[in-house]
This record gives sequence, C-alpha cells and structure tokens, in this order.
Amino acid sequence: MTTRITMTNPLVEIDGDEMTRVLWPIIKEKLIVPFVDLKTDYYDLGIENRDATDDQVTTDAANAIKKWGVGVKNATITPNGARVKEYNLKKQWKSPNGTIRALLDGTVFRKPILVKNIEPSIKSWKKPIIVGRHAYGDLYKSVETYACHPGKAELVFTETNGKEKRITIHDFEGAGVLQAMHNTEESIQSFAHSCFRFALDQQLDVWFATKDTISKTYDQRFKIVFQRIFDKHYQQDFEKKNIHYYYTLIDDMVAKLVKSEGGFLWACKNYDGDVMSDLVASAFGSLAMMTSVLVSPNGYFEYEAAHGTVQQHYYKHLRGEKTSTNPTALIFAWTGALRKRGELDFNANLQLFADKLDRVLIETVEEGFMTGDLALLANPPAQRILSSVEFIEELSKRLQR
Repeated sequence: MTTRITMTNPLVEIDGDEMTRVLWPIIKEKLIVPFVDLKTDYYDLGIENRDATDDQVTTDAANAIKKWGVGVKNATITPNGARVKEYNLKKQWKSPNGTIRALLDGTVFRKPILVKNIEPSIKSWKKPIIVGRHAYGDLYKSVETYACHPGKAELVFTETNGKEKRITIHDFEGAGVLQAMHNTEESIQSFAHSCFRFALDQQLDVWFATKDTISKTYDQRFKIVFQRIFDKHYQQDFEKKNIHYYYTLIDDMVAKLVKSEGGFLWACKNYDGDVMSDLVASAFGSLAMMTSVLVSPNGYFEYEAAHGTVQQHYYKHLRGEKTSTNPTALIFAWTGALRKRGELDFNANLQLFADKLDRVLIETVEEGFMTGDLALLANPPAQRILSSVEFIEELSKRLQR
C-alpha cells in the first residue's frame, strides 16, 4: 500500500441515520482510510443518541465545527409524530440541520454534480444552477400554536425599555392556527455577504427574489439589505469580473429559471432554498447528485449530503435485500471537507486526493457504471447497474490503479 496522506487537524465527523448511516463507514473504509491517515472529531447525531442526550450532541457538534473549522455531516432524521413512535423518542426533536445552521449563522450552497450521460429534464439548462439558501430563521425558527377557541391573536414586541408595539393578527370566531417567524438584521447581512463573496469566487451572476410586494416589511427588509450591501461592498468587484446582481419577485424568478441556461447563483430565503434546491437537484438528474456546503461568514464550513436518510432503502436493507442507493452526495461531502481541510492546512496532497476521488467517481458514471437511480436516466444506457456497495467497491478499485 502507498504511504497514506497525513492530516494536521481533524475534520468534525457527524454521523446520521438509516441507509446513509449504513453507507457512511463503508465509504470511509473503502475510499478514504486506505489513502488518508484520517483524523476526525466524531459526533453521533443518530436519532437515538440525540434522544438520549436531549439533543445536546447536536449543539456539541456545531461547537466542534467552530473549534476545528471544517465538518462533514451525514443525513439525519427530523422526527415527526410517526418517527417518535417508531423510535420511541421523548419528543419531536428539532431539525439538527436547523440547529447547526443557526449556531454557525451560515448560508447553504447547493450545486448539482453534472455527468455527460445524465441530461437535465429541463432541456435549456446547460450550466449548473447553484442555490444559496439562507440558513437561519423563517419557518425553521418559528413558533406556532393551535387556537382552539374564539379570540384575538396579537403580535407583540416589547422593547428593552418596556415600550410595547401591538398589532392585531386576526380576530378568530372559531378555531385556527397561528405561526410567528423572525429573522435578524445581522443574519440577513451575513447571508448577503456570503452570497456575493461566493459569486465572486465562482464568477457567477447572483439572482435574488422575495415577495416584497406582499410582505412589505419582512421580505422587503431582505431586498433592502441585499441592495445596500451590494452597492457598498461588491458592485465594483462585480463590474471588474463582468458579473451582475439582479433582484426580482419570487414568482418571476421561477418563471425565468425554467427558461434559462443556468450558470448563476440563486440566493433564496430559508424555506425557498429548502424547496427549490430539491427542484433543481431533481431536474438535473437526482437528489443524490447534489453537493451541499454551509459557509459561515466566520470561516466555518460544513459539508453534507443534500438528500435525506433514504428511509425506504433502509427498510429493504433490514430485510436483507440489496439496495442501489446512490452514495455520490455522501462521497462529495467527504471530498469537499477533505479539500477544505487541505486548503486551510496548506496540505496540497489532501486537496489533490479529494480532486482525484471526485474525478474517478464522475468518470465511472460517464463510462456507464452507476446505481439504479441514474440508470433510469442515462443516455447512452448504463453498462452495468450496481448496488450501493458494488458502486463503492468499483470506485475503490479505480482509485488504487
């Protein structure tokens, strides 16, 4: 065996749930450990351990990323009522992604992984569309309640000096539901800076869209902050690189999106980014062919798979059946984190290894060796449809050549 690449500082390794948890150690064993003397600071965010620690482990993992600078995260369960019963949980714990993103105050950038033999379902798309998702507030930090009787709902803001501002939300004549969302000026500013910096680095236009014609305070604040920061800090640099910033309404943006050729950064508020990144990933081929990185303005990076825990494949696995789960996004999460670790530690060999593994994976798919989800879309047809483990083993063989 060749000498393994040494690491100076560890990655924060955040484990997850179900089928992705099954694949996680196989990826390490077959594709990383034979080539890298891997150092990690490990945190188990599997749903049972989150329940056992009252979710303290999620906060610990986020703080570890603050300490070490770079983390790699597996897919995790955000439990609903059915999951509480299935895993006998104490409660419906919050999204671990939401908790980590709030603590790191970053922006999530999701980019499709393109291969020549998988054509986008939207034929005009020729270049990647990167979705920059604000990773704080909105629906994911909301509070809500069920109003079971008639009554008046009010939005109340109490200043530190005791002064109150009260706005009537609705006079309920019967039962109804209520939800309150918030964001902070600081987080919106960080979101804007992250998007403009990322666009400059990638030399991409930035598109941003809200519904400020309806949300004349909340959404309009995003619009104002983005424009102010662009004008003050980034306009001249954008002009030098011949790239542009555009603002439009979210419905107009969606209409333009499906007729574009791609090749831009789409900055999205939290919920918009959650939904639209899945749309973009699916239209480019597969949710498993999407990179995802949380970039904090404080210099923290968290790489993860853009998809979930692949629940149905996990049940098949428990029955002893082979699965053809696509591990590409999990592998790219590892290579993204290793590359960034190498960059921060001035470790060129680690960066080159990450590049090589990415290249080997893409070449393998383009030569017709792929998992079942891609075989349904491939043109020309797949040479061989592989199970999850077979695909990882094929990559391992090619890496060792």
